Amino acid sequence: MIRTYKIILLPLSIVLTAGCITRFNPEINEIAGSLVVEGMITDQNAMNKVKLSRSLPVGNYLVRDPVTGAAVSITDETGTVTLLTENEPGVYITDSTEFRGHTGSSYSLNIIINNSAYSTDLIKMLPVPPVNSLYYEKVSLTEEEDSLYMKEGCRIYLDSHDPSGKCLFYRWDFVETYEYHVPYDVLNKVCWVTDRSDRILIKNTSAYSQARVTKFPVQIINNTTDKLKERYSILVSQYSLNETEYKFWETIQNISQNVGGLYDIIPSSVKGNIICNTNPGEMVLGYFSISAVTTKRLFIKDTFLGQPNFYTYCATDTLMGILPDEGLNTDFWVIEDYGDEPVPYYVVTTYRECADCTTRGTKVRPSFW
Repeated sequence: MIRTYKIILLPLSIVLTAGCITRFNPEINEIAGSLVVEGMITDQNAMNKVKLSRSLPVGNYLVRDPVTGAAVSITDETGTVTLLTENEPGVYITDSTEFRGHTGSSYSLNIIINNSAYSTDLIKMLPVPPVNSLYYEKVSLTEEEDSLYMKEGCRIYLDSHDPSGKCLFYRWDFVETYEYHVPYDVLNKVCWVTDRSDRILIKNTSAYSQARVTKFPVQIINNTTDKLKERYSILVSQYSLNETEYKFWETIQNISQNVGGLYDIIPSSVKGNIICNTNPGEMVLGYFSISAVTTKRLFIKDTFLGQPNFYTYCATDTLMGILPDEGLNTDFWVIEDYGDEPVPYYVVTTYRECADCTTRGTKVRPSFW
């Protein structure tokens, strides 16, 4: 599984004490148009992706600028070359039936764009232990201890241990899936939503006597969302890192936590592991990862106090008699049908999400559900 973090330059502004707002454009080393490389090779029986794009100038909207027509390949320590195919603009993939990474082997990435050549050093794929346990604990969200209305959420943790001591640096990402119900007897009542993590989760165990991770916080879910209302699942992927890649993610993590200050480090200063062979002074952004992967899934079906009703706004009108021909399921939707009453009436809403769960998710039940 590949998790990408778009690397851009950040716009900065300053508010003047006189009350007016003036755009502040700091004098920085503008690197718009630099090559951005995002990708990973794993030991899983799946296609691997490498994404190529160009960085954006300060103040631009986050719109990916793909690099097309590149020659992208992977070379192992024996000299075997695997060519990647561009299956969509700027996205280059391996064939899962012909290529799969192996722990203990080393791989390098090679890119040719017009007359420019880029590459990484050979990177060894380190083994990764399994996630020993993935579990949750209920937490109180009530601000006042004596409140009559207790609110609960949960924190999700994991434990991992490498008895061999080879995996000292870890990274995790996760995919959440949850079932949700529209609270009305409509056709599209039950759906599933899938979200991918957008946080950097890393751990360095090199300072400890054992390569052990205990009660690492993966996710917290509060009652501002309906993820826990029906049934929830999280699939956590665990990756093995070398020290160089760990430091890369640590720097990016620090930036994401502290961004916004005038003197914060900007992503352009984060050195990745890709170099330009034809112009060593050229700045190349991003990181090419080589990692073994293990996964573990957790299901949560529990009762959490204080779950709010997220649909109090839905019922917006009542129509008596016969429904009008125009506007049904475009301007308004029926959420309560009392058409067989002595005096027919219908409770309707102008919010589609109240009558159609597919506005948020899919009706296709996940295979693991």
